[in-house]
Amino acid sequence: MYNVEIPEGQSEFAELLRRVRSGEEIIISQAGTPIARIVPIAEQKLPRIPGLDRGKVTTASDFDAPLPDDVLNAFLNPTDEEE
Repeated sequence: MYNVEIPEGQSEFAELLRRVRSGEEIIISQAGTPIARIVPIAEQKLPRIPGLDRGKVTTASDFDAPLPDDVLNAFLNPTDEEE
């Protein structure tokens, strides 16, 4: 975070924007009292499009079949032994 007084901010506006673009937050003050904050705009995510990956993802036919006893037991009764 970088704090700047109004007169300095006016004369160095391009430099302040460069700092914001690099991810820094700038506080603008007047007579030592903060009055504004300049922050980078968060990158906007593209909207999700239903069906975009249709045909690219497959699920095994036994996906929801019960786990084998040894695997299930390992989850239900974990050991703290290091191997």
